[in-house]
Amino acid sequence: MPKRKSDFDLPKYDDLFTTQEERDEAKLDKIRDIPLELIDDFPDHPFHVRDDEDMQQLVDSIKSRGVLTPAVLREKEDGRYELVSGHRRKRACELAGLSTLRSEIKDLSRDEAIIYMVESNFQRSSILPSEKAFSYKMRMEAMKRQGKRTDLTSRPVGDKLETKRTGELLGESCGESERQVQRYIRLTHLIPELLDLVDEGSIKMRPAVELSYLDYDYQKDVLEEIEVTQSTPSHAQTIRMRKMQDEGTLNTMAIREIMSEEKPNQKERIILRGEKVRKLIPKAVPIEQTEDYIYKAIEHYNKFLSKKRSERDSR
Repeated sequence: MPKRKSDFDLPKYDDLFTTQEERDEAKLDKIRDIPLELIDDFPDHPFHVRDDEDMQQLVDSIKSRGVLTPAVLREKEDGRYELVSGHRRKRACELAGLSTLRSEIKDLSRDEAIIYMVESNFQRSSILPSEKAFSYKMRMEAMKRQGKRTDLTSRPVGDKLETKRTGELLGESCGESERQVQRYIRLTHLIPELLDLVDEGSIKMRPAVELSYLDYDYQKDVLEEIEVTQSTPSHAQTIRMRKMQDEGTLNTMAIREIMSEEKPNQKERIILRGEKVRKLIPKAVPIEQTEDYIYKAIEHYNKFLSKKRSERDSR
């Protein structure tokens, strides 16, 4: 059994000659109240901390009973601490007016900390696609850097890596197929606005994956058409866009034509494109008054048509 540096090691030789009480006391020595001002958030932390109803309940709990489960920190070279697990607890302490966070200090390497951070946050009841995307990517990279050791347990996994890919092992640990893990990681290539639509459920997984292969400028074009048409592209449409890009035939106009197609589940709607409409509106009309101007213009035109019909019928 190779020697491991972490709090997850099997008991060392000397530990065999200590009592459980002594080992518990040694662990308690690592639990301390750390000033919040000395705690830095985990770099590129992929999980959102929301000031929602659940957060308020956590704040109330901490006010009445304190932090029941210590956060996990790792000490940095400059003497400060990096928050590995417990970002919601840290935020709740800030909202509760506390100045310290009850924490357990663990001796973790950078990659061990990444894996611990991802695993601890996956205990949440609700995880957004974007959170899975970036956390899977971070953990995949950490596992690859670690080589044969892909988790923080004492179980050797060298034999596994000889027959299984890192993505497959990651999928097994997260309850996902390797292909699904790859799909989530592809989402990290989306522009933030499109990724927000995925989190909202407006864009489904497979269309989102196809869009992730488009250049960022084309993704921006798609976003603009989504805002104009008030509809998102279908899986078939995104496949066509990706194929056209591969063939070198995709451009802004092609994206516009594809996005203007009516989809089976899309209600018929009237689309007024800004550049065409603006040419017909006097420059003196402020942009925020454009909609009102169009309504009045249509109303005036309808009156004109009604008058023409009346004149024709009176002949």
